[in-house]
Amino acid sequence: MEAAMDLMRRIPPNQSEMALSALLSLLPHHSADLLSQVDQPLQVFFDEESGKEFIQCEYNRDADSYRSPWSNKYHPPLEDGSIPNPQLRELEVEANDIFAVYRDQYYEGGVSSVYMWEDDNHGFVACFLIKKDGSKKAHGRRGYLQEGSWEAIHVIEVGIEDEGAAHYCLTSTVMLSLTTENKPSGTFNLSGSIRRQMSMDLSTEEGHLCNMGKMIEEMEGKLRNSLDQVYFGKTREMVCTLRPPPEVIQHRMPES
Repeated sequence: MEAAMDLMRRIPPNQSEMALSALLSLLPHHSADLLSQVDQPLQVFFDEESGKEFIQCEYNRDADSYRSPWSNKYHPPLEDGSIPNPQLRELEVEANDIFAVYRDQYYEGGVSSVYMWEDDNHGFVACFLIKKDGSKKAHGRRGYLQEGSWEAIHVIEVGIEDEGAAHYCLTSTVMLSLTTENKPSGTFNLSGSIRRQMSMDLSTEEGHLCNMGKMIEEMEGKLRNSLDQVYFGKTREMVCTLRPPPEVIQHRMPES
């Protein structure tokens, strides 16, 4: 199991589904652990009743059906599918509306979904999902990418309120993949994933959604900076080392 997880951390996100399928066939006795610990690329489905798209993942799945956060119904229909209690459902609806605004302001499009459910410790868990397809044929507005996607998964465990405060534990995963293609440089592919965790004890005076929103905003800023430094920074360093610009080569040449 340790070797399998180590392998999945090194697999590009666009190949993780194939790699997970292979591991499940090799390690059937670890299937439950693999499915719960390995984040898969997010899939988008259209809810005809609400006229909106929603994201399919393990967090809104029951059997082979997926619950829409807009209509609170399963697709395909499932009679005994689990749904949040009325109080949690009301919070889920509000979170979806607020997170849609956050998505438009930060991502300029894409699809978002929020799911909530009760946990065994009498608190609840919230999952915030964003999928932005940045390719020319989808949500990409600038046309720089031939293919590309940003997929963010934020899972927050909320503890029981105690003396006006609650404990929040956020686990965030971002999967990034992009492909550019032009005549000077040819085809260039870059993909990877990053996961971080943070915990905070916050006052509930302003409500759970406000606290969760602040944590997600802060975490996404950190993840973007990490991706810029790790992936793009190292890539630029390698490219400039292997193919330095002409002015650098001329500067290095000895004087005649």
